[in-house]
Amino acid sequence: MSKFPEIDSIVTAILKGIEEARKNFLFWTHDRLFLSHGPEKIISIHVAQALAKIKKNTPEIFIDATVYDTLRCSLAKRDGFLEYMKRNNLAAGSFSITLDERFKHKNDNDSISRAIISIKKNIRNVKREYTEEIERICKMLNSKPEDQSTLEYGIFAFYTDLPSSARKKLAVRLDEIINSFEAVVATFPQLKSEYKNTGVITEKDIGEWLIGAYTIRRV
Repeated sequence: MSKFPEIDSIVTAILKGIEEARKNFLFWTHDRLFLSHGPEKIISIHVAQALAKIKKNTPEIFIDATVYDTLRCSLAKRDGFLEYMKRNNLAAGSFSITLDERFKHKNDNDSISRAIISIKKNIRNVKREYTEEIERICKMLNSKPEDQSTLEYGIFAFYTDLPSSARKKLAVRLDEIINSFEAVVATFPQLKSEYKNTGVITEKDIGEWLIGAYTIRRV
């Protein structure tokens, strides 16, 4: 029977990957820019590299896997993804990273998806696009028992930074952002959330930054 890594090792790898992206970007730009100004894919690539270094039960890693493929590889009825999307009002799209079980495949249609990861940068204020992404993750996990979904959890991973001149500090902003996420998850009784972060790190005369991972899973 195939196995999948513990959620703690996944979250730890995500946080490490984003921090490595920050270090590399600052090195490449000679400390002139925040990571929030970096290329869209820089964080996803570094996170994927960190996930690939998990030694026990290393997952299969897919960048920009579609909602279609993720549902097809997680529902008991492989052709039931359109019905599932209609039932949960899910639109076509993709997730930054999808994690599958790693095993020797017998054909091209036996993949098993276990987790979805959405990665964002420049998270500084409560925005509809962020709460909608939290809702989208919840809908992916909003399965019925008969669906026999293999998806275990979804993670909204993010990086945020602010210059020293900002009046409203990160600690206050993050409380508001996480509260907006909690309000969304609360509308899905069968789901619960967990939040892990690096804590706000202050760079003297530059600004402050934080890396977070907001996890949603079934009760």
